[in-house]
Amino acid sequence: MATNDPFRQLADQIRVLLPKGGPALPPGFQDNLSALVQGMLARSDLVTREEFEVQQAVLRRTREKLEALERDMLRLESSLAPTDD
Repeated sequence: MATNDPFRQLADQIRVLLPKGGPALPPGFQDNLSALVQGMLARSDLVTREEFEVQQAVLRRTREKLEALERDMLRLESSLAPTDD
């Protein structure tokens, strides 16, 4: 059964890396490992892909507005500059 829960997927990947043939893993190990990973990631300064993309779009729009304002300012400055007639 596939899951979309990234914490569960990470816990599954960690479980696969554990040595085989050792003592049996205690019941609930998967859930405890998943909770541990989730807790560690929650304390990290991480953002979701969606949050990153939203902030990236905001930055792009802000940059476009700044560039438009800079062009307007240059145009206005050149129109106010004294001309040698």
